[in-house]
Amino acid sequence: MPLTRAKFMKFLIAILLGNAIYFTLSPYLPPAAQHAERSLGLGTVVDFWFCMLVYGLIELGAFLGRDRSKDRDRQ
Repeated sequence: MPLTRAKFMKFLIAILLGNAIYFTLSPYLPPAAQHAERSLGLGTVVDFWFCMLVYGLIELGAFLGRDRSKDRDRQ
């Protein structure tokens, strides 16, 4: 599967927005869900989850946008 410019932009936006959301909410998260220095723990998993959530929303928006444009073309 080749990495196209569109896919790269989706990945980049998901990572940047996901990390921005995570670090904005980080002070309000329980200590176990916060990043610990130099370790891979639950904080890394929670951060990854935020990035995946943003990516899922981007893909959902693209999917719903495609369906609407196809419906307009049929009419």
